[in-house]
Amino acid sequence: MAFQNVILTSFMPNLGAEADIVKVRAGYARNFLFPRGLAYEATPSAMRKLDELKKKRAEREAKELNDAQELAGKINKIKLTMILETGETGKAFGSISLRDIEDRLAKDFPGLKLEKHQIQLEKPIKETGEHEVPVRLHPDVNAAFKVIAQPSQKPEDKADGAGDDKKKGPKKK
Repeated sequence: MAFQNVILTSFMPNLGAEADIVKVRAGYARNFLFPRGLAYEATPSAMRKLDELKKKRAEREAKELNDAQELAGKINKIKLTMILETGETGKAFGSISLRDIEDRLAKDFPGLKLEKHQIQLEKPIKETGEHEVPVRLHPDVNAAFKVIAQPSQKPEDKADGAGDDKKKGPKKK
């Protein structure tokens, strides 16, 4: 199997970022990376162009870091109030899952773009009260928002029992 060193021109998941020199199979480079302009062969003349790619990478990383810090400032101010289904004794019947939080954030803050893997909820929330949910925006930037889990408010049963006969089926003899 033949391998070849290439210089990446853009970020490739599981391979590297721009200006990285990586070793890939020759067929992958020849048939996929080169035709799409994602990489070029690591030759002495190409190594001279490497500085341009390094500058481009540094600018992109600085922009990503600034954007993440700006977003962290917004996320730290968020407080979500959610209803947790509870019984009369206060025991939770359900939980507030990552999916519930994700849907609520999308509904209440449409401009906020968070991916599922960025929200670091270890386990679903099963207790009422205030909980802090960490968010990992960037390897160097973390944020957190608060989720306030309130017990569900169920209507009180009627004390005199009026109207209960209608709900029951026919009386048995």
